[in-house]
Amino acid sequence: MEIKVLKNIMHANQQIAEDNKKMFVDKKITVINIMASPGAGKTSVILKVIEALKNKIHMGVIEGDIASSIDAEKIESIGVPVIQINTGGGCHLDANMIKTVMPDLKMQDNSIVFVENVGNLVCPSTFDLGETIKMVIASVPEGHDKPFKYTSMFAAADVIILNKTDLAPYIDFDKDMFYKGVHALRDNANVFEISCRTGNGIDKLVDWIISKHNNAD
Repeated sequence: MEIKVLKNIMHANQQIAEDNKKMFVDKKITVINIMASPGAGKTSVILKVIEALKNKIHMGVIEGDIASSIDAEKIESIGVPVIQINTGGGCHLDANMIKTVMPDLKMQDNSIVFVENVGNLVCPSTFDLGETIKMVIASVPEGHDKPFKYTSMFAAADVIILNKTDLAPYIDFDKDMFYKGVHALRDNANVFEISCRTGNGIDKLVDWIISKHNNAD
């Protein structure tokens, strides 16, 4: 019975996700679902990309957290529209949550929306939101074994960000092993090495995002 219930939940989510995707395509809105463990740097990456693109393209942010609005307040302070979703214990966002808050975000056509999913490397990979891009952020301090431990997350990713690379000289991080794990799951994976603290690599990531936005179907 539990398996049947789970299948029903997943089927209902997928139907809503497909409706979301159609709406995003019709409005030329690129939606980036950002997934990572807590502390990997989701909000920092969003802020860096917004800084690079502000006044060039209309952007908005959906912040997902179990509780609090700390990250949403950071986004709001720089003048970007933001909606907070608190799951109250839920470990992921789902398609219906996105559908519900999108009208309040008031996005123009030809915009970019960043969805900061709940900090978790398991549940969010299972629930499609109708997004354009699935982005997974890993960070050097977390270790090089994340792609081996969280295979479904890294296999689902359209782009993988290796953040906090400025800390590599001080941490036992085997970059070759990290890439081995990534490429075992996605042979042609897009990987960007960045540091939000120094800004290294942000320009290449921003160029990639803009390219995907401009060429979205």
